[in-house]
Amino acid sequence: MSGPLLAIRDLRVDFATEKGTVRALFGVSLSIDPGETVGLVGESGCGKSVTALSILRLLPSPPAIVRGGEILLRGENLLDLPEKRMCEVRGKAVSMIFQEPMTSLNPVLTVGEQVAEVFTAHRECGRREAAARAVSWLGKVRMPDPERRAREYPHQMSGGMRQRAMIATALALEPSLLIADEPTTALDVTIQAQIMALLQEMRERERMAVLLITHDLGVVHDFADRTAIMYLGRIVEIAPTKGLFSDPIHPYTQGLLASLPGKGTGTARLSSIPGAVPDLSSVPPGCPFADRCPYRQAALDRFRGGADSRDSLGICDREDPPLFEYAPGHFAACHYQRAMRGGGAS
Repeated sequence: MSGPLLAIRDLRVDFATEKGTVRALFGVSLSIDPGETVGLVGESGCGKSVTALSILRLLPSPPAIVRGGEILLRGENLLDLPEKRMCEVRGKAVSMIFQEPMTSLNPVLTVGEQVAEVFTAHRECGRREAAARAVSWLGKVRMPDPERRAREYPHQMSGGMRQRAMIATALALEPSLLIADEPTTALDVTIQAQIMALLQEMRERERMAVLLITHDLGVVHDFADRTAIMYLGRIVEIAPTKGLFSDPIHPYTQGLLASLPGKGTGTARLSSIPGAVPDLSSVPPGCPFADRCPYRQAALDRFRGGADSRDSLGICDREDPPLFEYAPGHFAACHYQRAMRGGGAS
């Protein structure tokens, strides 16, 4: 069928806490086409992993509560499926590489047993056949000496080898969509490059789509077709990756890119984004980035002392800006940029 492989529409997720209900996702919308890699970028706590776990319905409930929205996989709303059907979706249609392989892999089972379990759970095959397929997949992800490594336990392997084992487990059933949640965390630079090259190779070979979740802008620059920037449970900018890096629109995106070390910086002080992320339990009304936004501060300086200052700045404090399209496929949520570039305030 035509259209996106995955379409998340207005997804809203809350968590019940001792302090009351906390909203983690504020109407997230995102699509991924077949064979496409989409990067999802943001600092810790912005909602990247909550989005990923929502797709596979792996958030514990309680405390997680899906308040609204849709997650459509080839037009089928995953949020409406019975658990038995979701068990078929997980692994076969959508699979996930979790953040930390040392805590995601079972310490009392060999790596080969864990990869083989995918086949015994989802396909009709005996233990011997499943074990052979597990060794084959460990070889496909370039695990050195896969037959011997299949008999080893996770603690006997390096971080890079454990990550390869996780990738083999995730890809064993050849899913249409792979969710890679921080796949290079805690790995040295050389191993990071090897893992990302491996994922790129497997993506092209298996013709699968990838949702690449990371805080590393360098990784998405090299591997993502499109990139979405998250802040405080919202997508604040999404664009083709080249366009986002060449012309970032949202002030948060601009701040992230400005904070990257560049060539010839030497000992120069790196740029930083002032302020701190608001507490999710007490998110202020209006634009969630307003208190840290350089455009809002510039406007404050300009209008300070004037009788019309409150009216001039009120929209940033009153309304959460919607995504607005500035170029084909390039969306950002910013009242100031909408007024400056889009021909009128939102």
